[in-house]
Amino acid sequence: MILLRLALFALILLSADPALAQFGPTGAPAPGPLRIVGGGSNGGCIGGAVNLPDRGEWYQTIHGRVTNFWGAPVTVNGIVELARKAHANGLPSLLIEDLSRPRGGPMPGGHVSHQVGLDVDVALDMRMRGYLSDEQRDSIKIASLVRSDYRDIEPSMWGEAVTRLLWLAATLPGVDRVLVNAAIKQQLCRTVTGDRSWLRFIRPWYGHAAHMHISFKCPPGQGECVVKTPPPPGDGCDQLQWWFDQLSAPKPPPGPPRVRSRLPEACYPLLGWAR
Repeated sequence: MILLRLALFALILLSADPALAQFGPTGAPAPGPLRIVGGGSNGGCIGGAVNLPDRGEWYQTIHGRVTNFWGAPVTVNGIVELARKAHANGLPSLLIEDLSRPRGGPMPGGHVSHQVGLDVDVALDMRMRGYLSDEQRDSIKIASLVRSDYRDIEPSMWGEAVTRLLWLAATLPGVDRVLVNAAIKQQLCRTVTGDRSWLRFIRPWYGHAAHMHISFKCPPGQGECVVKTPPPPGDGCDQLQWWFDQLSAPKPPPGPPRVRSRLPEACYPLLGWAR
């Protein structure tokens, strides 16, 4: 009975999610040179994506049964470089989660921004660890750095190593911005001294209490890739209060169901979907 229910659930997912129906759990990248189409709230797709290996020097992927590790070369190379710099700075092996599907497009779970191979999630838990077994990599739960009320960081999880990792990420070549929970940004605003210019690229966003979301810029020559508006000048520390005000604001009444925007037209043949 349990197996039958699981099979029925899988069929429902396949019928509801054309990405799953088209590619299955792994899929294959679109052949040819790199081509990034779209981005932002309307989503997009990628041709010529490359795979991040499960393990590398100083990093390891996690939750491989439910996540995808395909991206543009700038993203994959950036992860490898971040891991190398983290190790050189005395930090533990990095835990890498979602990138994009082999051809991009919508992902199960609603990761709207992980559609063009330019985004990656990296855990912020900087407690020392060795390499994990395959079973451990699939089952590991990443601890939150933020208190349960989302108003401040969890002191036992915070340390100089977290600040150093965020600095390394924000200053990587080609990085557009790094998204974290507002409480994490607030802690950086309190504690970072000296050069604070890199704080401009650390941006508050919903969730992101256990990991940072690194977003890379459109590579040169990718004219179909949507360029994001640059972060405003300054360290952004004077723009945080709104996020905390929302925690106590009354919830608005439910609105009409949200309709997902259609993908860019060029994505449909690349993904193999009917319009």
